[in-house]
Amino acid sequence: MAKKILLIEDEQIMFDLLQKKLSGEGYEVSIAKDGEEGLRAMREVKPDLILLDIVMPKIGGFEVMEEMQKEPELKKIPIIVISNSGQPVELDRAQKFGARDWLIKTEFDPQEVIDKVVKQIGK
Repeated sequence: MAKKILLIEDEQIMFDLLQKKLSGEGYEVSIAKDGEEGLRAMREVKPDLILLDIVMPKIGGFEVMEEMQKEPELKKIPIIVISNSGQPVELDRAQKFGARDWLIKTEFDPQEVIDKVVKQIGK
């Protein structure tokens, strides 16, 4: 059975690219375009991993991670943050909320995403 990844991202180009790459690697990819939709999708899809943007409409990535901490089932899901920023203060905050890894949008290539996903949940 394919591992499930929930991609919470509001930029069309980014989620098109990641969905295509991850699906091509055999993962089942669900997409949420904001944090509110993402929290709903987590409860329904029960993903093996979440790729989470930080700056989004309605509810941002940090707020999503805060909400996840309140629910034992959601708290267990590994998170890889995908953001435009790589500020140490943001990295620290994300780690405190349980993020396992971090990708900076302007600096990664799609294969790096696959490598990080495989490291967290395998194939």
